Amino acid sequence: MTQDPPIPVSISYSFFVAGHTYGKAGVDNIGLHPPFQDKFDMLNDRGIELGFLTGDIVKQGTVKDWDEVDSVLNYLNATVYFAVGNHDMTDRELYESRYGNTYFDFTYKEDLFIILDPNIDQWNISGDQLDFLKDVLNSKADKAEHIFVFFHQLLWWEKDNKYKNFKPNSFEGRADTINFWSEVEPLFSGLVNQVFMFAGDFGAANWSDNFMYDHYGNISLLSSGMGEGYGDNFLIINVPDNGEVTIELIPLYGVKLPLLISPEGYTYTKYSW
Repeated sequence: MTQDPPIPVSISYSFFVAGHTYGKAGVDNIGLHPPFQDKFDMLNDRGIELGFLTGDIVKQGTVKDWDEVDSVLNYLNATVYFAVGNHDMTDRELYESRYGNTYFDFTYKEDLFIILDPNIDQWNISGDQLDFLKDVLNSKADKAEHIFVFFHQLLWWEKDNKYKNFKPNSFEGRADTINFWSEVEPLFSGLVNQVFMFAGDFGAANWSDNFMYDHYGNISLLSSGMGEGYGDNFLIINVPDNGEVTIELIPLYGVKLPLLISPEGYTYTKYSW
């Protein structure tokens, strides 16, 4: 680990990724996890343009909780997108009436952003959502520089693969067999693009991990989150005009300095500080 990692001098734009932002398991905060909200001034000062909340944004999907989230997010200059978690989907009808479809895509500065919803089919990306994903990649991947994909659950986890010792907050709703490795991942691994996938179901309590990163081929897998206290974190992604995307692990407690994540230095890394 290095201290005071350098920030790229020619950044096209930056975005943040924050998981389990309702905070400590079982606690109903006003808005989001207070130590995360304390970082909003820093995010504004850094000129962060986009943000992604990777699920469990609220403890319960009530009008009151969503009103509180919308209120605190108004303080950010960044445009913030939601990748919903199981807690957020306690009232899917209410959520969709407020925010629209739970899976969608958009292009920003020649990069492709895809938000998925594994809650629809027990952690599977299937049916209309799988058709949507295939259509987006077929029509837009070759025009994109990078591809960034966001969802809540740790979809790459299997009880018998190399990620088996990583501990998410919950396996709620997971089918015995899911199609990440059989149908979803192959859609990305065959692309020429660099692909970054973000999950957000970490960090809520002492039984779960705080952060993980792996890189292979053209794919980087990251999961982060908050709620436990010591070890809480979120990510800032810096996309340069030219060169490699850089990833900063921003601690909310405990660790004084951010860590710079790269394929060369942190492949297959697990943090539970």
